[in-house]
Amino acid sequence: MPQVTWYTVDEDHDGQRLDNFLVARLKGVPKTRIYRLIRESQVRINKGRVKQDTRIKTGDLIRVAPIRMREIGAPPVIGQNLADSLRERILYEDEGLIVLNKPAGLAVHGGSGVDFGVIEAIRQTLGKPYLELVHRLDRETSGLLMIAKKRSTLKVLQDYLREGKIRKTYLAIVKGVVTLDKQRVDVPLAKIELPSGERRVRVATDKDSHGKESQTDFVVVERYAHATLVEASPLTGRTHQIRVHGLSINHPLLGDDKYGHERPYQGAEARRLCLHAVRLSVPGYPLFESPKPDDFVTLIEQLKGEVKGHR
Repeated sequence: MPQVTWYTVDEDHDGQRLDNFLVARLKGVPKTRIYRLIRESQVRINKGRVKQDTRIKTGDLIRVAPIRMREIGAPPVIGQNLADSLRERILYEDEGLIVLNKPAGLAVHGGSGVDFGVIEAIRQTLGKPYLELVHRLDRETSGLLMIAKKRSTLKVLQDYLREGKIRKTYLAIVKGVVTLDKQRVDVPLAKIELPSGERRVRVATDKDSHGKESQTDFVVVERYAHATLVEASPLTGRTHQIRVHGLSINHPLLGDDKYGHERPYQGAEARRLCLHAVRLSVPGYPLFESPKPDDFVTLIEQLKGEVKGHR
């Protein structure tokens, strides 16, 4: 039987039109069918009726009534290896929450040229139609990802996120030797759109009336000849916040192909963005921790073997 589909709006889609948001997710469904669903109140936001040009907001819960699968095409088939890997990567599970150790290179959801992501794969793997992302990680970021099994859990955890009650800590390897043991980067960030249509984030300027307050704490874990291992704890939840804040203090993340890739660097190269969600502190739950991924361990060993001025 077809199931009700739920979507939670993340910060990247704040302000987007509802119809455009749904077109990107209901692949194969004609726009006319999507418009009819909206007109017939088969699509609701936070239980309320909407129009096709309604602007969605971060945290909105979108409900789409069941659509026969023949109208949207068969779901992507998740390979057995990926399914087995995802099961093994579940670090915590109770009646309302799954905490997954997400691998680098796997998007959290399908869309924008990606057939499927973690959420579609885990739904199919576990046979549970209601599983929803509590928050996001960039595709190349690895580590702790919360997935709600119940709507009530989703609402509580997203309220905690908005209220700043959840403490996230990431491991990052950045270019250059960071001199301060501890520092807080407190600079506003603004989203921009490149001529190509790609969205980016930058430190807000006087011209950016939409810049948002943003703070990240950086703590040095270990210094190397050409790089530094740090713990980064964002106090706000802006898109690409750690990456842009690292760049703002002249220490962009290794492997970042968007922010700071042109900055000079002489050490061992990374094969992907060096950002790993290592720790989550959530009220009412045990402390969640994820070990360093294998590629981090290998890169760190290479960096330890370098001397200043030599590879």
